[in-house]
Amino acid sequence: QVQLVESGGGSVQAGGSLRLSCAASGDTYSSRCMGWFRQAPGKEREGVAAIDSNGRTRYADSVKGRFTISQDNAKKILTLQMNSLKPEDTAMYYCAADSFWCYSDSWSDPRWKYWGQGTQVTVSS
Repeated sequence: QVQLVESGGGSVQAGGSLRLSCAASGDTYSSRCMGWFRQAPGKEREGVAAIDSNGRTRYADSVKGRFTISQDNAKKILTLQMNSLKPEDTAMYYCAADSFWCYSDSWSDPRWKYWGQGTQVTVSS
């Protein structure tokens, strides 16, 4: 079992920055993949970024160059630094953990096993 708790969401104007954090606890093997997903109203949940236990990262094309995913393995904290935010980044952001998906080319598939409760990010124009 893995427990995930997100923090750091909020409201910001376009061009601004936010930093999301996710505190993980529980089974290390089951959380060797960590990721961020988002879901806007009326849209499907989509992968934003992922990182594996070796530090390899993956990003959705829409956020490359603007978002950075990182993790502190010792403290089991996952972060997402979001810069140059756009109104289309507005969504509920979810932290996710899994033992497999980050190693797949289909990493953005939302079938990850463990999920946090989500934190809202709102970007105004």
